[in-house]
Amino acid sequence: MGAAVSRPLSDPTDRDRRRWVRYLVDERAEARVYRDLAARRDGEERDILLALADAEGRHEAHWLALLGGEPARLPRPDLGTRALAWMARRFGSIFVLALAQNAEGRSPYAGEPYATAAMAADEKIHHEVVRGLAARGRRRLSGTFRAAVFGANDGLVSNLALVMGIGATGVAPGFVLFSGIAGLLAGALSMGAGEFVSVRSQRELLAATQPNEYADDALPHLDLDANELALVYRTRGMPEEQALQRARRVVTAAHDSGRGALRAGEPETATDTNEVVGKAWGAAISSFLFFASGAVIPVLPWIFGLSGVVAVAVALVLVGIALLCTGATVGLLSGASPLRRAARQLLIGFGAAAVTYLLGLAFGVSVA
Repeated sequence: MGAAVSRPLSDPTDRDRRRWVRYLVDERAEARVYRDLAARRDGEERDILLALADAEGRHEAHWLALLGGEPARLPRPDLGTRALAWMARRFGSIFVLALAQNAEGRSPYAGEPYATAAMAADEKIHHEVVRGLAARGRRRLSGTFRAAVFGANDGLVSNLALVMGIGATGVAPGFVLFSGIAGLLAGALSMGAGEFVSVRSQRELLAATQPNEYADDALPHLDLDANELALVYRTRGMPEEQALQRARRVVTAAHDSGRGALRAGEPETATDTNEVVGKAWGAAISSFLFFASGAVIPVLPWIFGLSGVVAVAVALVLVGIALLCTGATVGLLSGASPLRRAARQLLIGFGAAAVTYLLGLAFGVSVA
């Protein structure tokens, strides 16, 4: 039930009681998050979220029992839990579940002497449950959304490195602007063309591997006792004996009816290549636009007439903000720390820019 501590303890101190009150309000807030998320779901996911909220209620009852009833004054939940609750009420998205997954992974109960072993175990299981729900959401995310994040990030880093390198040589601002726009177009066209070829090739590959009706009209003419139809089913993964039985049934039915189908009686498993890889032109256009949306940011200072150190500084600030956003988004999508991923993305982007900037200094003069 979670209402008794796991071992005898000394009399609790005021500090212990304050900690219990904190646990109490956080458990209530987390339960509210799960209920708010459940209100935006239906079916199985709704039931799972409500079950998690009920489990948090058991933990809440444990701390109430230790406190001897409802405290006269309660503090506010911690900032992270309040942010989760706000997002759950307004969005109810995969990002909230990803943050909840991280929160469940930071449970303090493993080192809390007044928490039961069952409570600590519950929190670990909750982490896995939320991970599973978040994984469902990640699988439902469209490839276009992922392409938006990664395509924009590629544009940010590559064009920032380009304009930093060109700008460091001391050339005129107009030349830096031209180089940035050329880099934007070249990179976006390359991304679009590469995506078109990739998707078209995937579609052709998938289409070539799908079973078709090419041999169906040959089935009535096969020898009933000597034919290779069983080999077809073995290439599709059937065990030898099952393939032989299947082949005999199909050929017998074809002889009886005068026509047949290799896939007769099989469940429909053909994959729609549009669902798997999308359309080539759509992928190419979206990849072009996503890359260009990121690549235009480093060029904005020169587009608006800035030059020299001021343009470089503004470009770094704008790109830094964008890199932090894309890094945090990638972190959320992968279930990792958004702050850590944001910092990593910033370091990678600025690192690339620093390398090209130093090379520009080596081949020219400092920015004036």
